[in-house]
Amino acid sequence: MWIPLLGFLFLLPVNIPWTQIAVSWLAVVHYLACIMPQLGSVLYHLFMNHEGGESVYQKLLTLDMCGVCIVNTLGALPIIYCTLICYPSTRYMALFSYTALSSYAIYCAITAHSNITRLCSFAWQAFFRFFCFFLRWVGLGSGHPSSLHCYVVMDAVALLGGMINIARIPERWKPGKFDYWFNSHQIMHILAVVSILYLHWGVIADLLWITGYSCPLE
Repeated sequence: MWIPLLGFLFLLPVNIPWTQIAVSWLAVVHYLACIMPQLGSVLYHLFMNHEGGESVYQKLLTLDMCGVCIVNTLGALPIIYCTLICYPSTRYMALFSYTALSSYAIYCAITAHSNITRLCSFAWQAFFRFFCFFLRWVGLGSGHPSSLHCYVVMDAVALLGGMINIARIPERWKPGKFDYWFNSHQIMHILAVVSILYLHWGVIADLLWITGYSCPLE
C-alpha cells in the first residue's frame, strides 16, 4: 500500500500536463481524488495493531472510508464537468447535486455495519456517473472519444474488487492458504489501484480535450 501511495503522490503530478489544462481546479481535484484513498488505506492498516479497542478501530475505519468516498466524490467532478461542458446551468446544478449526494453516501458508508451495506452506500454515486456515461454514449454529453471506455472500465474494476472483498475469494475455498498473499483484501487493493489509473487516463484525456473544444452554436 505504501508503493501505490508514493507512486500517486510523487509520480502523478509529473504525469498531469498542468500548463495545458485550461480549468486548473479540475486537475487539482483529480490529483486529490487519486491520492486520498491510498492515504486513508495506509493510515488504516498502519495502526491496525492498536490496543484501543473498538472505538479506535471505528475511527480508523472511518478514515479509510473517507478516502474511498473522496475518490468517488472528487473523482467524478471532472467527469460531470466535461460531460456537461456545453450546458453551464445544468453542469453547475449537477456538480452541486452530486456533491450533496456524496455527502449522504459518506454518512451511509461510515455508519454501515457490514461490507455489503458499505458497498451499497456508493450505489447512488455510481448511478449518477452511469447517467453521465449514458449521455456521452447517446451523444448528448461531451468528452474525449477514449475517456468513456476508461470510465466504464474504472467502475467495472472497482465493483469487481468490492465484490471479491465481500465474497472473500479465494480464501473461502482454501482457509488458511491465503492469509499472507493473494487474499481477497489484497486483490481488492490491486484492483482499486487499477481503477484509479483508468480514472486518471480518462480524466486527463477529457481535460486536455475541453481545452481546445468549442461547443456548437445553437
